[in-house]
Amino acid sequence: MSDHDIIIIGSGMGGATLAAALASSSASSRRRILILEKGERLQPSPADRDAASIFARGHFRPREEWLDGEGKPFNPGNYYNVGGNSKFYGAVLIRYRREDFSPLRHIGGTTPGWPLAYDEIEPFYQQAETLYRVRGQIGEDPTEPHHSGTYPHAPLPDEAPIADLRQRLKRVGLHPASLPLGVDLERWLKAGQTTWDAYPNTCGGKMDAETIALEEALKHPNVTLKTGCEVTRLIAGADGRITGVEVLEAGSRQVLEAPVIVLAAGAVRSASILLASANERHPNGLANSSDQVGRNFMNHNCSAVLALHPFRRNNSVYQKTLMVNDFYLTGGPNGEPLGNIQLLGKITGTILKANSPLPGPLADWIAARAVDLYAMSEDLPNPQSRVTLRNGQIVLDWKRSNWEAHLQLVEKLKALLRKAGYPVVLSRPFDRRTPSHQCGTARMGSDPASSVVNSFGRSHDHRNLFIADASVLPTSAAVNPALTIAALSLRMAKHILETEAAA
Repeated sequence: MSDHDIIIIGSGMGGATLAAALASSSASSRRRILILEKGERLQPSPADRDAASIFARGHFRPREEWLDGEGKPFNPGNYYNVGGNSKFYGAVLIRYRREDFSPLRHIGGTTPGWPLAYDEIEPFYQQAETLYRVRGQIGEDPTEPHHSGTYPHAPLPDEAPIADLRQRLKRVGLHPASLPLGVDLERWLKAGQTTWDAYPNTCGGKMDAETIALEEALKHPNVTLKTGCEVTRLIAGADGRITGVEVLEAGSRQVLEAPVIVLAAGAVRSASILLASANERHPNGLANSSDQVGRNFMNHNCSAVLALHPFRRNNSVYQKTLMVNDFYLTGGPNGEPLGNIQLLGKITGTILKANSPLPGPLADWIAARAVDLYAMSEDLPNPQSRVTLRNGQIVLDWKRSNWEAHLQLVEKLKALLRKAGYPVVLSRPFDRRTPSHQCGTARMGSDPASSVVNSFGRSHDHRNLFIADASVLPTSAAVNPALTIAALSLRMAKHILETEAAA
């Protein structure tokens, strides 16, 4: 008999939300849930609000190297800590649009669609917004899908330069809307006068996987969190069920068992664990009879766009309160989607110097005057864009797609910003060292021959294995995926409670 009923591998947005939903259900009070996390809890430190430490010296980046498609090593921007990458996220909690769940024709190709429709996930979006205390406003964005309820809180206020930007964008015919955010602004700013975007949350000011979902889960005595515990592989029995989870803890290996196993280690790590679990019966790795594990890796096409007027200063502290979706569903030469535009957290001279060749005084001058935007376009699934292993080391061969659409989005944005009164507009694409919403390596689908899990995240090959992270997303859409991951995890929790017998 195992010591646990459910083992969840990873404490990020997917794993923590699932744990909270399972633990909070009265039907689950006797289920013993173990959450395994490779990292530790982030502790407050002087580096938390130090831009040089974060952006120039990479204080929080992992001390590991992956290989790119050419075999060249690089340091990935993923984080290993309780709460996962959500500890550093921009706290944008936005729904995919209704159209994202159906096939869409893009400049770079047509998306495959999802095995579930927007209406099937909508109630769980509503639950996720409540859980993560999202601040937003319905009715401003023309692409906003149906909501069965309202946002639990009003949107965060624009700072004066951003209120001015909002009006300028309206005057050039755009429809700026408030970003749905999970931020306690007073608490965040009390700990330091910076934006939250890409800064670690050690003050509880961001509604992330640790501060919200994990905290809720750990209120229940049947939930245990184990940190510093790296999962190296899964073990499958002759009947196809996952019988064990091999972990490395303090230099020693052991095997943990539970009737239900949930993999929620992130798009790259979850795929690598499944591939590393190959055995004689499953030579290509577990959950991989379709040969789709690791394939269809997607990473949003993103650029920073800085708009400035030499005689206007931008004294915003946090900045990140606005988005524009006028080109989300159209805008291409034949009406193709181009993507989402939203504000970045306020860029400082230190951040700009760390990410560009600009000399210090010029970087400071630009940062003091720039409004900083984030242009984001959909990356399309491609079986050759993939995660593999080479002698145990992760190889990430990202085949960027739909780039022409992104270039058009950036050019449209730059032209409109000039028209809106910003004569100087600069842009710079994000490179592969920046994980821009990685997803797709264990995609969901109805056909076991072409997908890894079903619409509930259950493995086609191993009935007691679920995947609860961005791996399962069939498409990347063109908005931040955190809320969609949370909604899918809430839907999975309901499915597990209904189909998996309690101990």
